Amino acid sequence: MDNSAVNANVTVDDFDSVLSYADQSVWQTPDPSSPSFNASATPWLMGTYHKTDVVGASVSFNFTGPAIFVYGHTGPSYGSYEVDIDSAVSTLSAYAANNASGPALLYSASNLTYAPHTFTLRNVGAKNGDKGGNTLFFDYLQTTIQLAPAGATVSNTTYEEDNSALKYTGVWGSNKSPNFSGGGTSYTNADKATVSLSFHGSAVYVFGDKKNDHGLYSVVLDNKTAEVYSGISGCGGAYGMTCEQMKPTLEYLASNLDGSLHTLTIENLAGVNNSFFDLDSIVVTVPSVYAPRQLAGAAPGSTLASSSPPASSATATKGNMAMGLLPSSNLLLIFLCLVVMFRSSSRRW
Repeated sequence: MDNSAVNANVTVDDFDSVLSYADQSVWQTPDPSSPSFNASATPWLMGTYHKTDVVGASVSFNFTGPAIFVYGHTGPSYGSYEVDIDSAVSTLSAYAANNASGPALLYSASNLTYAPHTFTLRNVGAKNGDKGGNTLFFDYLQTTIQLAPAGATVSNTTYEEDNSALKYTGVWGSNKSPNFSGGGTSYTNADKATVSLSFHGSAVYVFGDKKNDHGLYSVVLDNKTAEVYSGISGCGGAYGMTCEQMKPTLEYLASNLDGSLHTLTIENLAGVNNSFFDLDSIVVTVPSVYAPRQLAGAAPGSTLASSSPPASSATATKGNMAMGLLPSSNLLLIFLCLVVMFRSSSRRW
């Protein structure tokens, strides 16, 4: 990692759609839309987590960069787990005689090549004489991206859902509430409905909603291969109006972009379930100087870095986003999923 460059730590919460769970049904989660849910009463990021007792349960994340840090929980009920990065597998244990008081570091790597990587966390359960049980607990992870070279400055531009730069096709509705970023969101359950944005920037982040009446959506950046994500929430009851994460979730991330004009297109794959997709906002990081990294092992000119499931800057852009985008000499800490607004759980009738 180039510590002299303008770097950022991006935090990915367990509910974010850039993560891929092989089987959501084998994980237990709290319901963020429950009247009794109180995120501030727990030590977990945004009050949520994914916990499983099923051996073989896994969650994956594709990222491009030199570092990743994974947080969960340790204690007497936890057993072993595997960390697989690019088919290099390590077996570790989350067992401890006493429960940790909060999130515990399960894995870290800070000397990876600046290249695309696939990370998988897999539950192994009690193994090799573990005193613990079969439980695995995942809270969140962090990865590091480069926004600009040393000496450059960066700023963020936020495109709210009603910005004229966004181009919509198909049927979309809107929700208005002071709880949303900029006061509103756009949503659709029309198959193949799209929203597009053309922009200049070194990184782009898409924020939206997570709920069980959501489904698959695809993202295409600069006419490259479509990447498919799932917006279904984690509490069970797929395609039902339950288990809404009331804070915006990270639906897409791409970094290491050059200074050319980029076009991002999101398409709702509603299918027979007429599943929804919600757009809250798109945030673009704009550097004063572009210097995308040459990715290790890539052909010359290959610089795109995006995060898709397998099969920062200067000042805060909006008061509703506690992004911590204040300049520092080396590392900009962007906690993209720490959002202080709450969403209404009754947004469609």
